[in-house]
Amino acid sequence: MTARIVLKAGKDESVKRLHPWVFSGAVKGVQGSMEHGDWVEVLTSRGEFLACGHYQHSGSITVRILTWEKEEPDVGFWRRKIEAALNRRIVAGIANRPDLNAWRLVFAEGDQLSGLIIDCYDHHFVVQCHSAGMERSLPLITEALREVFGEALKSIAIKAEAGKSDNQLPLAEFPGAGETTGAMITEYGCKYLVNWKTGQKTGFFLDQRENRRLLGNLAKGKKVLNTFCYTGGFSLAALQGGASLVHSVDSSAPAIELLRENLELNGYDPALHQAFVSDTQQFLKNPPETYDIIILDPPAYAKHLSARHNAIQGYRRLNAAALQILPPGGLLMTFSCSQVVDRRMFEGAVMAAALDTGRRVTILQRLVQPADHPVSLFHPEGEYLKGLLLMAE
Repeated sequence: MTARIVLKAGKDESVKRLHPWVFSGAVKGVQGSMEHGDWVEVLTSRGEFLACGHYQHSGSITVRILTWEKEEPDVGFWRRKIEAALNRRIVAGIANRPDLNAWRLVFAEGDQLSGLIIDCYDHHFVVQCHSAGMERSLPLITEALREVFGEALKSIAIKAEAGKSDNQLPLAEFPGAGETTGAMITEYGCKYLVNWKTGQKTGFFLDQRENRRLLGNLAKGKKVLNTFCYTGGFSLAALQGGASLVHSVDSSAPAIELLRENLELNGYDPALHQAFVSDTQQFLKNPPETYDIIILDPPAYAKHLSARHNAIQGYRRLNAAALQILPPGGLLMTFSCSQVVDRRMFEGAVMAAALDTGRRVTILQRLVQPADHPVSLFHPEGEYLKGLLLMAE
């Protein structure tokens, strides 16, 4: 029998509003025995059915809801979910186009699959689980992928979540999924080498695709500085757009090496680009050039609420350092991917940076994550990527 989580009186409203998380403080009790990752039903205090999802015995989230219907999570369930996610990408004009063969197929709560990420790199699929329930469901998820994509599917890889200690399965490569560790992808004319075995996240930052395209439209004849450059997404987009000079900065030497391979792959003139293995904050203190456009795309400064204040101060210092060296009329593309720092807080940190430097700054555009990272109207927390295109006077 499926175990059941019974909620306290008055604590079922968020579930009825289709929010996909049940927090531990809302739980009144349990019916039946359950283990970490089990499929459970969620009931009101009066015993009425609400939803089904994965149980977690630790952390603030007790249940990650995957359906508001009484369903069993068989291979048909996962196939229907993946087909629905694929259809969203087709309708959004992302999947099935010749100039773009890398995109996110499943974005957790945005696709009603809390705890699951699946990225597509030229029909090599990289799966990342953020819950024990998803890890235990991997055999069914991978089988559903094969059913949905058929002969078009080239390989499936399982990428372990960084720092995760309670993995239920060996997550190097799922048995029978193939041994491919990388691929070449195409994004609006740019080619990138992706290695999901050694790279960050699933190998590439797909969420900046449209912002890279925007930079390409702005870069003609400009000198561009791309900080936290990783493998050069923004750098290549700037060169493709006709930048006169691009400098790329990252603290990771392996990332810079892959950036150089990407430059060679695209055939860009080496004289137009220079890479630096350096801490960004240190680099900004004494840059070798004056830049028309600066990109700040740091990793998440805060993953938990306890770190939020320090993160906001970090964004303030970083943006102040960039604004300090921008010439009048220069552009700053600045981002935060810290989920616990919302847009209002991020923009406040950037405003404080402008005040610190005495610069007058105008917002030309607010930047967001693309359509293959959809946000459920009932789960606004899914809107994690905040960006600004600024002009400094």
